[in-house]
Amino acid sequence: MTQRTLSPIVLASFLLSFLPLAGAEKPPLGKESDQSKKEKPRIEEKSSVTKHKGVFGGEELNYTATAGTYVLKKDEKEPRASIFYVAYTRDGIKDPATRPVVFCFNGGPGSSSVWLHLGGFGPRRVRMNADGTQPSPSFKLGDNPDSILRVADLVFIDPVSTGYSRAGKKEDAKAFHGFEGDLNSVADFIRLYTTRNERWLSAKFLAGESYGAFRVAGLTEVLLDKYGLYLNGVVLVSGVLRFDTLWGTDLSHICYLPSLSEVAAFHGKLKPELINDPVARRKQVEAFARGEYATALLMGARLSSAQKTSIARQLSLFTGLDAKLIEQLNLRIPPSRFREELLRDSGEILGRYDGRIKAKDADRAGNSPEFDPSYSTVYGAFSATLKDYLHRDLKFESDLVYEILSRRVQPWDYSKSFSGHPVDVTDKLASALSENTDLQILINCGYQDLATPYFAMEYSIDHLQVDPDLLKNFHYTFYEGGHMIYTLEKSNSAWNKDVAEFIQANSGGK
Repeated sequence: MTQRTLSPIVLASFLLSFLPLAGAEKPPLGKESDQSKKEKPRIEEKSSVTKHKGVFGGEELNYTATAGTYVLKKDEKEPRASIFYVAYTRDGIKDPATRPVVFCFNGGPGSSSVWLHLGGFGPRRVRMNADGTQPSPSFKLGDNPDSILRVADLVFIDPVSTGYSRAGKKEDAKAFHGFEGDLNSVADFIRLYTTRNERWLSAKFLAGESYGAFRVAGLTEVLLDKYGLYLNGVVLVSGVLRFDTLWGTDLSHICYLPSLSEVAAFHGKLKPELINDPVARRKQVEAFARGEYATALLMGARLSSAQKTSIARQLSLFTGLDAKLIEQLNLRIPPSRFREELLRDSGEILGRYDGRIKAKDADRAGNSPEFDPSYSTVYGAFSATLKDYLHRDLKFESDLVYEILSRRVQPWDYSKSFSGHPVDVTDKLASALSENTDLQILINCGYQDLATPYFAMEYSIDHLQVDPDLLKNFHYTFYEGGHMIYTLEKSNSAWNKDVAEFIQANSGGK
């Protein structure tokens, strides 16, 4: 990093990079990261291949699971890192070119791919309660009959320092802990897998959740420019493309408002007419956010007292918070304050990843929650089942700590691409789309996601610098639920169906 003063947006992006998935609070990671600091990196290629069968979309399917590591090399000689992956391929396919392949990963930075792997896309899925919360131990895996494995092969990738992926003994792990290093290493893995498994003529897709969507946007450009690898489509799950839509700007408050309203409606804090007609409410709230609210924030100190009171009352109508409090907050409602305030009377806080989830508040006088109940309600189940599954079912043996969410990647380095500028990858997605005009983009959002609000993604795409005709390449789907839309059975089923149809429609007729 050069010795210069960082803009507020760049500083915010560095703070943001300390967080799992995409955002603002660190979850308790137990002892994993402390233990992993003592490990000596083991750079080797190995794999375990097992045979399985399942019923997906009503069709019985035999498939092969490969859990293994690939070694990335510097100048095609010196080992740099090993990347752990789990791949699922349908048996009986004579020509790989006839079968699409989807490369999947989560975000963080610092997250393994466990969430997309055992949450929604994979053939096996963590069993959750009906409302998407974590059941009591012991935890169990079940079949995922909605898995997109029925239409495409799947490769789940753990970036360096997550999962079982590690930097080499002679390589500084920090080389991979930044925007550029991360993109280049993941792109190199995709190139290597595509070559070794004869998938260059297959329809190819990327799927990334949260910061994984940020990674996807960068990879579309890197894969095309560096390797001539043209993608058929990308899937952005609960994603972020511009950090100024989430943190430290008036724009972020505009982008969060519709999601705050969705959460307030879920908890019954709005007038019945706003709750009973969600489609009309969304249109009304979004129009207010783009119009009167945006104008009021733009006016700043020029806003009259009467205008401020009027806007506060409208915000109160849409969020369920007290109008006087909103005035005191200068019309800007921090998501963390909202999570503390909405159910304060009942002594409960709300989740950040999923605003539907609530928990008792130990600090009734606080201004922000002490923890995120929506993260606490998934971490244990996903951590335990993944570790058992890899060893018991997939027969992959390793004494390394499997890093579900690693803090060892912090601070994440944005200096090469964004020094002195807002952290924003829309230009990279626009560049790739302008060159590969067949590229299709599917955007999946949860209405009650208070980590990466759906309106922020809409804003980012609406301001993409591309030919307007290319906007037809973008497709949106929305679901009840939060950041991890797959924890709800109904949403997971609809989501997999939508993604499967997207893949089939954009695989070149194969």
